[in-house]
Amino acid sequence: MQGIKTFIPTAKKVKYLQSLLNVGFDTLDFGSFVSPKAIPQMRDTAEVLSNLDLSQTTSKLLAIVANLRGAQSAAAFNEIDYLGFPFSISENFQMRNTHKTISESEQELHHILEISKTHNKQLVVYLSMAFGNPYGDPWDVNVVREWTERLHNMGVKILSLSDTVGSSTPETISYLFSNLIPAYPEIEFGAHLHTHPSAWYNKVDAAYTSGCTRFDGAIQGFGGCPMAKDKLTGNMPTEKMLSYFTAQKIKTNLNVHAFESAHNEASKVFKAYR
Repeated sequence: MQGIKTFIPTAKKVKYLQSLLNVGFDTLDFGSFVSPKAIPQMRDTAEVLSNLDLSQTTSKLLAIVANLRGAQSAAAFNEIDYLGFPFSISENFQMRNTHKTISESEQELHHILEISKTHNKQLVVYLSMAFGNPYGDPWDVNVVREWTERLHNMGVKILSLSDTVGSSTPETISYLFSNLIPAYPEIEFGAHLHTHPSAWYNKVDAAYTSGCTRFDGAIQGFGGCPMAKDKLTGNMPTEKMLSYFTAQKIKTNLNVHAFESAHNEASKVFKAYR
């Protein structure tokens, strides 16, 4: 929702998120505690949270935070299990996304880790531009490995490699996951992939066959990163990933009928903003 400029009414957000909570996903990224000037769409995240019925769901809630203030706000809610922090290895993108340098963001991450521990939250670090970037910043697989080592030494336990602008290739995905997962067994690695409609299968297959079992998706591939480009590359479509897992006979333990309902709800919510 974050890239949509027209404000989506809070009640619509709640209804859609409630339908997702019925499906049985492990984690639901439900909102962001970020500056309302930077991302106006997310200004009602606290209100959305107060209206969600969590009594019948096993899904855990994740909120995105971009700085220390956002982490403090999100950590105050007992209902939130995870804080998600975008950390870019592209200096240009980190400035666009959080208005801080990589060095400044690294210092902030230290504080956010402490807040997470104090409030019994788990921190998910999204390693933005993990598969390359369009800004000309230095990038290769060794840069990703070096930052993984630094984040591991800081105490990061969940690291989601993020394909922020859809620049990944199956070869790069396979190389990174197949090398990093065995090298850092204490870290749970995730795949946060953006994709063009024709490229999704090879990306998911490369990540899964290389040992990744944590995947982010959005129904029908809605959205993208509003700080990345004017023309967004869509999120990885959840229904495509589910079709892949079904074909591979991988159990997801999701409620198929509830997912169909959520899929229909997504169409209602987003069709006016496509």
